[in-house]
Amino acid sequence: MDDRYEALRLQNQLCFPLYAVSNLITRKYQPLLEKLDLTYTQYIVMMVLWEKGRVNEKVLCEALSLKSNTLAPLLRKLRDKGYVDKAKDETDERNLVITLTPAGERLRDAALPVPGCIAKEFRLSIEEASALYRILYKILDQEKGKKENEQ
Repeated sequence: MDDRYEALRLQNQLCFPLYAVSNLITRKYQPLLEKLDLTYTQYIVMMVLWEKGRVNEKVLCEALSLKSNTLAPLLRKLRDKGYVDKAKDETDERNLVITLTPAGERLRDAALPVPGCIAKEFRLSIEEASALYRILYKILDQEKGKKENEQ
């Protein structure tokens, strides 16, 4: 191959292993989440709600790096399953507040084994997992900083 095109080789792209690993991880979650009747994206929505209990829709979008038009159908499906409620904020009716229902709270107990099962799948040492976590969040934080500077 002509050296001019070295940068275009798939094996030299940072994006490809990130893409492939992301798909792999999502596939590993699938059978675990099927038992909970959740998709991966619904699961990450629920994790934010399990942590916060009640959250503004805008904050939820920011926490998950999702746009509101992507989040809306997810919330509708979670509401149809009985896991969340959505209502206008009493202090500012322009804002929507998402809260867990009792069924959504109970689902948290059923989801407890999921992180451990995923950790066993990839067998990273604590040091490796911490390094990967730091690097990925460094990239995400840099992008978040760019967006905040643009506003």
